[in-house]
Amino acid sequence: MMSQRDIDRERARLNRQELINAGLTRRDLARLGLLTGAGLLIPKRGLSARALNSAGDETGSAASPFTAPFVQELRHLDRCQSCPEADLGPTPTEQPNTAAGEGRGRNVQRFSEFASQKCYDMHEQEGLQSVHPTLPPQAIWSYGERLADGTIRPPLSPGPVYHARYGEPACVRMHNDLPALDQHVGFGRSETSTHLHNGHVGSESDGNPLDYFGPGKFYDHHYPHILAGYDEDRFRDPLTGKNRGDPCQTMSTLWYHDHRLDFTAQNVYKGLVGMYLLFSEQDSGDETDTNPSAFRLPSGDFDVPLVLGDRVFDQSGHLFFDLFNLDGILGDKFLVNGSIQPVLRVHPRKYRLRVLNAGPSRFYQLFLTDTNSPGTVNPFVQISNDGNLLPAPVDVTSITLSVAERMDIIVDFSRFAGKSVFLENRMEQTNGRGPTGRTLPAGTGNLVMRFDVVLPPVADSPPLPATLLDAPAIDLSEVAATRTFKFDRSNGAWTVNNRFFDEHRIDARPRKGTAEIWTVENSSGGWQHPVHIHMEEFQILSRNGRMPPVTERGKKDVVRLGFNEEVTFLMRFRDWTGRYVMHCHNVVHEDHAMMIQFEVE
Repeated sequence: MMSQRDIDRERARLNRQELINAGLTRRDLARLGLLTGAGLLIPKRGLSARALNSAGDETGSAASPFTAPFVQELRHLDRCQSCPEADLGPTPTEQPNTAAGEGRGRNVQRFSEFASQKCYDMHEQEGLQSVHPTLPPQAIWSYGERLADGTIRPPLSPGPVYHARYGEPACVRMHNDLPALDQHVGFGRSETSTHLHNGHVGSESDGNPLDYFGPGKFYDHHYPHILAGYDEDRFRDPLTGKNRGDPCQTMSTLWYHDHRLDFTAQNVYKGLVGMYLLFSEQDSGDETDTNPSAFRLPSGDFDVPLVLGDRVFDQSGHLFFDLFNLDGILGDKFLVNGSIQPVLRVHPRKYRLRVLNAGPSRFYQLFLTDTNSPGTVNPFVQISNDGNLLPAPVDVTSITLSVAERMDIIVDFSRFAGKSVFLENRMEQTNGRGPTGRTLPAGTGNLVMRFDVVLPPVADSPPLPATLLDAPAIDLSEVAATRTFKFDRSNGAWTVNNRFFDEHRIDARPRKGTAEIWTVENSSGGWQHPVHIHMEEFQILSRNGRMPPVTERGKKDVVRLGFNEEVTFLMRFRDWTGRYVMHCHNVVHEDHAMMIQFEVE
């Protein structure tokens, strides 16, 4: 039987849900006297804002219904199928094809130079998805694709995985088949802008939050799949004279997600997220590759993307998004590839696990835990941080991911043959502000998923190479400017340099072909911010005045900005021009104005 407190919590949640369904804006709520000066719902009985506020006071959010863990198999994500350009319908064009219904507003940069060799016909759709056998099917938004037989694959979240290669430019046509704006009820907004997170692409194809388009339209994204520094003479092949780009900028694990201005958190929470793998001569996706330069990392069925996300469900078992929680939303259910606490059966051999923290607000510190022997330390190998491989494999006992960070790890399951081992989050976090700094004892954290090492022995991949990708050389003579960005809080919302995001304002104008030193400071007090920069990766020079740890010495696109921290890094601006953004990737903070816009000129 529910206690009175639980009844009050559930009533509060349902009342807030009615406000969301009514389509009331924050301005409407303020006019009705339902918002405090800090931007939160008034602490009125039945209409409070958060499960716990920063002081630990009850404010009215109920826990999700019970779900038994480890009763369903991990969903293996479908692989995207490319199609002939002719199957797209209207041929992709350099100029926006508005007559045919394209929502793009700018020309494609270098359209002829990087003519598409592969095309994908993707469709954003509404659908139903089971996340656990005891919960009802969830209404989700995600990505389907047109298959060779002409049918469109039903949407599941995460969406299908792209397998792309350097040197093979691609066109992704994204159709918005979501419900019309006046037909949708609930959280989310059916205008979208798909961001290829970490993609080195022209600004018009980046998925800028301002480049959103509505239902019934499409948008052609052109992905050239070139190395950053492609235009620089120092990276030309001396024999052929052809452009090659900086080999140290080779990326591997990217992802894609919706980025609609002010609605990124809601649309991603609703399911608009997927993985994008980029292969090269070295990271070739073939562990049997005979090319001497190939790393021969675990591949095929042994290369497994894991998309992590936490969620909250109401007492009827349906997905719930608290629009009025500005600190950040923490779920009490842990999804991996769209299922709550799944199981993956594995062979006793090496696996490559590509781990993505898709948010919305939780940080993770992930360990391998044998609950039958919780005191045993179980090491594994980290080979990447965000999209880039590290200079060398690093032996670790855990990995820490803020929102949007990715880390590829190599786990040798042979030592667990016949046993089960858990991926456990031991990072204590009690609210959306950020982790407390406490690491929980083994077996007392969140058991995110289970690996059952019960499949028969099979051939293993080769030993890991001693070195992977060198970090680019740092030449401070390239630096044309230095800039400082303070991530702070003002009037109950989020600011950078004491200003809210303004779509009509450009906050920095770097020049193409130059480098700059940027410093990001966390001035917000009791919050942490994962900061993401579009366009090109950066190279951390110092964290709080000291050398970064070895796992941060490759190229990155997200930097964790802890309590009162300061991080300085080198940014280069190469190959493309136009508008890009930097923002906090706690997407609740992003949607409440913690973002700046820069334009490469």
